[in-house]
Order: sequence, then structure tokens, then C-alpha cells
Amino acid sequence: MSPSYDVIVLGLGGMGSAAAHHLAARGARVLGLEKFGPVHQRGSSHGGSRITRQSYFEDPAYVPLLLRSYELYDRLERDTGRTVATLCGGVMLGRPDSRTVAGSLLSARTWDLPHEMLDAEEIRRRFPTLTPAADEVALYEARAGLVRPENTVAAQLQLATRGGAELRFQEPVTRWETLPGGRGVRVHTPEDTYTAGQLVICPGAWAPGLLADLGVPFTIERQVMYWFAPDGGTAPYTPARHPVYIWEDAAGVQIYGFPAIDGPGGGAKVAFFRKGTVCTPETIERTVHDDEVRAMADQVGRLLPGLPGRFLKAATCMYSNTPDEHFVITRHPAHPDAVTVACGFSGHGFKFVPVVGEILADLALTGETGHPIELFDPGRLTAAPAPAHGGAR
Repeated sequence: MSPSYDVIVLGLGGMGSAAAHHLAARGARVLGLEKFGPVHQRGSSHGGSRITRQSYFEDPAYVPLLLRSYELYDRLERDTGRTVATLCGGVMLGRPDSRTVAGSLLSARTWDLPHEMLDAEEIRRRFPTLTPAADEVALYEARAGLVRPENTVAAQLQLATRGGAELRFQEPVTRWETLPGGRGVRVHTPEDTYTAGQLVICPGAWAPGLLADLGVPFTIERQVMYWFAPDGGTAPYTPARHPVYIWEDAAGVQIYGFPAIDGPGGGAKVAFFRKGTVCTPETIERTVHDDEVRAMADQVGRLLPGLPGRFLKAATCMYSNTPDEHFVITRHPAHPDAVTVACGFSGHGFKFVPVVGEILADLALTGETGHPIELFDPGRLTAAPAPAHGGAR
């Protein structure tokens, strides 16, 4: 049997790589296990970009975690020399009473975040690529922007290894159990059996199987990301001229998008939010069909007439949704002395990756954290509240 570790981290995507990094930085003996290769494309931590923002319409309770996450992203760049964040500004657009606008404004006012409110005329003047309707407004946040998921995961794996973590890829976990008398955990893979004092589980879309005893009714959704070459070239869509954006139309349909960050041939990325189909990691349809591309082009063309241009490519990822679309970050209720879980990020988790890693290290090593995570207690889901639709990445 392999030697015992202080902590085993199950899953080395966004959250798991962050946990491995923060645990190793504190001197813990860490084993990280991942069923795929490093920085893989099979889960939810890929696609070139994710929106980051502080005026958080999902709930003002997220804002303190976002502020810390911004600090940790800066540190990650300094410590690795990798580019992981670009703050190009962002607009949250829609009718004034839409959740996208009203919720963003509530968070901005609650936490005194710098922001501006723009009417439709001012939106068009500042950002000529955008053509909102006359009755639409936007909250503009200069500190919004994008993070690069692949670079982030690679940077965190780099620092975890530098800190002494042992990371094993292409080694799926088949089962795990706690040891009698609170003496830790045992984790089984096809290659070996490992023991540790603590287990941190960051399963992504594999949560329904690995955490069935958590009692959370996860729903896994297939989502599609699209890249289009704008009419007339990408110059008006570069980060210096074009913000990240989230637009909610009068029917409540949301799309989100990015500047062109990968040069003239890379195009600009756009996607729907909450228009996915239920799947599992084993049954997800990876092929993106022509009717899906047309629907995306039609919708984004209403706000950015020059963007649909020419379709370049598409890719799928998965959301792991909870019923209320808030996260689950906790000591496992059935194994509170040995197991910590982070899951159910419901399509809006990646911007929190660094601070979630810090929280998981706190919980695994001390059993508590100073960060506000009360909202993420799975006990809230006992009554199975109705989904709170909305949000974007």
C-alpha cells in the first residue's frame, strides 16, 4: 500500500487544482488524483475564457469571496508568470428591472463597488459593437473582465507540484470510504489504494455518482460555447475596445460573451446561459449541430449585428447545477471529521477558483474557515427549493 498522506484531493480541475496548491503551500503532504490528463477538455474548466465580475447579481453574499479571488488571481500570476486574468471591463445589460441589471446594481450598492449606469445611447456611444434596445440599460464595471481557465489550472498544478504535492493523472477513483474511529480515509483506484487523514472531493460533473450520499439533487447540463469571426475583422472586438457582456432580453433569455482574445483568427466567444440539455458525463453529446449554431447566431446578432459573421468552432462543457444554483462547499455531513466537498457550481463557479482552494485548505486542515460560506451549506436544499433561473458567466 502506498504511504499515507495528510490530504488526498479527488479531481484536479479548477477547484481541485486550487485545493492542491493551497494545501501544499501550507506544508501538507498532498496526493492529487485525476481521471483524465492535466488541463483536460472533458469537464468544465476549459474553453479559453470565463467572465469575472464583482457586481454579482446572483447574490450580494458572493462579493467578499470575489474580492478575495481577485487578490489571489493577482498572486497566481505573480508566482507563475502566467497570464490568467484580463480586466477589460464588463457590461450587464437588459431592462432596468431584469435580474441581470437590478441584481448587479444591488450588489454594487450593497458593497459600494465602483460602477456606472449607462442608458442605451451611452452604451452605443462607448461600445459601438453593441446595439441595445431603447428601453435597455447597463451596469458598467471597469473591474470586470475574463479569466483563462486552462492557464489557471496549469498555474495551480505548477504551484502544487512546486509545493511538493504528488499529482497522479489518468487514475480514476473507483470508491472511497472513511476509516473506523475517525482515523482518516481510504481511496481506491485501479492502480493502488491510498490512505490519508483527510479527503477533499472536487468532482465537477461526476458529483452525482461520487457524492450520492450527500443528498443533493444535482442536475448535469450540456452547454455549448461558440466562436464567430466578426464581419470586418476583430479590431473593434479586442479587449481594449470591447467589454465582456451579459445580456438578458425581454423574454429573460441570457447570453454572455467576450472580446476577441486570441488574435485575428480566434474570433469572439459567445454562449447561451441556462439553455442546456440534461446529460451525464458519459452521455453528453459532444457534437454541436447546425441548428444550435443558427440559434446562437440569431440571438447574438440582435445585440451585436456584426458579430455572427462566420462561424469558426464550438465546444461543449458541463454545468453541475444545484436546485437553487448556489454552490455546495462544506465538510461532508456524514463524514465531518475527514471529508470536505466542493461541488454544484451551477455554471458560475470558475471566477471563485482561487478562493475556493483557500477555503478547502482551511476546512481540510482546521475544520473551519473565516470566509463566509453559510450560503453553501447543503442543508438548505432539504426542502428542494425551485430553481432561481438566471446568471451568466
